[in-house]
Order: sequence, then structure tokens, then C-alpha cells
Amino acid sequence: MTVTIVGAQLGDEGKGGIVDLYGEGVDVVARYQGGDNAGHTVVHGGEEYKLSLVPSGAVRGTVGVLGNGCVVNPAVLFEELDGLRERGLEPDVRVAERAHVVFPYHRVLDGIEEDEKEELAAGTTGRGIGPTYEDKAGRRGVRVGDLLDPETLRTRLEYAVPAKRALLEAVYDADPDAERFDGAFDVDALFEEYRAYGRRLQEEEMTVNCGEFLAERLDEGQEVMLEGAQGTAIDIDHGVYPYVTSSNPTAGGAATGTGLPPSVVGGEVVGIVKAYLSRVGTGPLPTELGAVEGQTPEGGGRRDPDSRGIAEYIREEGGEYGTVTGRPRRVGWLDVPMLRHAARASGFTGLAVNHLDVLAGLEEVKVGHAYELDGEELLTMPPTTERWGDCEAVFRRFDGWPDVDWSAVVEEGYDAVPANARTYLEYLSDELGAPVYAVGVGPGREDTLVLREP
Repeated sequence: MTVTIVGAQLGDEGKGGIVDLYGEGVDVVARYQGGDNAGHTVVHGGEEYKLSLVPSGAVRGTVGVLGNGCVVNPAVLFEELDGLRERGLEPDVRVAERAHVVFPYHRVLDGIEEDEKEELAAGTTGRGIGPTYEDKAGRRGVRVGDLLDPETLRTRLEYAVPAKRALLEAVYDADPDAERFDGAFDVDALFEEYRAYGRRLQEEEMTVNCGEFLAERLDEGQEVMLEGAQGTAIDIDHGVYPYVTSSNPTAGGAATGTGLPPSVVGGEVVGIVKAYLSRVGTGPLPTELGAVEGQTPEGGGRRDPDSRGIAEYIREEGGEYGTVTGRPRRVGWLDVPMLRHAARASGFTGLAVNHLDVLAGLEEVKVGHAYELDGEELLTMPPTTERWGDCEAVFRRFDGWPDVDWSAVVEEGYDAVPANARTYLEYLSDELGAPVYAVGVGPGREDTLVLREP
């Protein structure tokens, strides 16, 4: 069977930790979209592993697959694999030959284009992910399988690179041969570098036909976990466009991003929820607390003194700084209309609620239960981002809960969770129509209370 892990918010929900938690009973973990913009942190045995491309299950020794829906930077992939090996692990990672490849020119253009967009900037990590997906849709991309065939690789580069050079010169008035671009627009240099990556992929027998590879393992009775990156509200189709990623983190993306049919992907779908809201990047955020310079739009955020203090408390207690970028994240109360939207789009069969401990010690905890828009109450997100920005959150209040010995809570079980925190969790379960499978109360695998195995 399969279990699909989906971020229910704006990313940074703690998906990597949940994949690692449930990974003990899994034979294969397959990433189905995104690239090395998807920072996730796994803590095991007191060791912290920060990964951005390698699937989270690698820390457990599970076979990891980067599906055809991913975009792959081979330099980052091999850097992460070598780093894990230096720390005594033996990761087994396969890469779909249909996955697209991130090149240096994608990264250069990503940074330049983000600067040019100004108020429409999506808060990109600058890793070249969006431009790579653009080339995929424009049928001018280079796929992992092309790296294995020198003639095809050369042909693809000779088609793609001149267009990138012309774009840089004509639109951004920059010299593609400038020293600062370090050969990013040089066909010969790119060919040599990426042909070498292709040889290593071949030598280490890492490339696969993804759908066939996964289907064979399912036929053998193996358990497969499908891991999404980012979150529902930044899905390119179902998110707050244009402040979105360039792929589909929702459960539907698991089918197209791996080659498995929807009937297989839809077995168990676990929505990962952070107990409050966080976001790196600009755009509206109706439940935002305080503001982050350069990210919160003019007039956005709740700017009263108490709001700023709560925002700072949550940011520090939760370590709300981007895994990939290091940027401070915007934080806010839980946005339940956003979660209802996510539950509908992916069909959650269960929930994992992380960072419940971060809210401990607050006198009162709020959630955005609904929106008010033009005098009407909305229980889910409107279809356009502009209208979402016009929404005022309608809050529901919960009595806070004390900070306790959370390790003891995990040992003793759900009844040891403070009563007010249980009320909070049960409210979420009722609103989203899915049971709580797990509750995260700390950074490590051992800091998660497991109520049900998917």
C-alpha cells in the first residue's frame, strides 16, 4: 500500500519528521515534486540532519526515490549524499530518468527574475526551481536520462543555452560571459560538468523508470511512502498564486509525479499541520501576528504591541527560520479555512499536528475559524489571492495550556496531553473530518506521540 504525506499549509509543517517517524515501517520513500528548495530537518539519536533534496527516509536507511515530478540539481544531490556517507550513513537514492535537471543558468535567472518582479515576488529560494519547471513546460528542458547520453545532452544544451543567453542580454542587460556567472551560460563547460554527473549516476546505478520501479515494489508487497514538498497553499494550481511554488504539493501531484495511478496513491493521505501558521515570502496572511520586514505587505499583519510580542515568542520557541534560506518566517494563528481547503483538495484520511509544544505557556491561543468578506462568512479560501487578501479573520479563542514535561507525555500517551491542548486538537479533527494520527511536541523522532499508524 501507499501513504502520501502532504503539507496542509504554506510549507515548513514538519513533513520530514513525520516521514522519518513513519519510515520504520516503509520500504521506499518517493519524493513526487519540488527540488532543493524543500528544506527539511530530521533529528535522530541526538543528530540533526538538514536535507533539501534527498528524501527524508534516507536517515533510516530506507530506499529513497526522486520522482519524475521533481527537478534535480545533481551538484546538490551528490553533496548531500556524500555528507551523509561522511556521517556513517549509507543512503540508497534512485532518480527518475524523467525528472528534469536544474542548471546554473536556472539559478542565475531565478535570482534576477525575483528582483525584477518586486511586489509579485514569490519569496523564492533562488535555487533555480521555477525556471527549471518553466523549461519543462516549454519543452526545452533537460532530463536526468539525457545526462546518460552525450549526444542527446549536447543537442539539448545547444538548443536551450542560446535562448538563455539572449534572455539575459536583451531583457536584463547583462553579459552572459561575465566572470560573476562562472560559466553558467557556456555550452561546453556545462556539457563537461553534467556529463560527469551522468557518468556518476550510471556508475552508482541510481537512475530508474520511476513508475515501473515503484509499481514493481508494490507488486512485491512492499510499503511505499510518497513525500510531498512545500504545502497546499503554495500549490501552483490550488495555492495563493502568484506567491506559490512551481509544482503540485497536493495529493494529486503524487500520481503525476511518480507514475503511479490515483487509485494507488489514494490509500492513506496524511495532512501535516503546524499548530500555528508560518510562511517565508510575501503575499497576504489574514491571521498574521506582527510583521516581517520585506515580507509582510503594507498594511498586513496585526500590528498591535501584544501581537508583535506573541509573534516573537512563537518565532523563537519554534525556530521559525527557513531551513534553506535562514530567513525569519512570518508567523500567525492557525488558519482553519486554509486547512479546510487543503483537506478537500487532497482528501486527508488522517492528520499529524506538529509544534503543539511551541504554543505552551500562552494564556490564550486563537485560531482563524472563518473569514469575513463583504459582510459574508467564508469557511474556506476564496479562489483568488486578491480576494483572500481582502478577508478578515474571524477568530475563535481557546484557553492556553501549560508547558509540561513533553517527553513524559509521549511515554504516557494521549491522556497526558494537557486538557486544553486536547480540546484544541479535537477541534481541528472535527473541522477537517479526519482523525489525529500523531502529535509532535519536539524536534526529534522520540518527541512525537503516535496515536495511529497509517
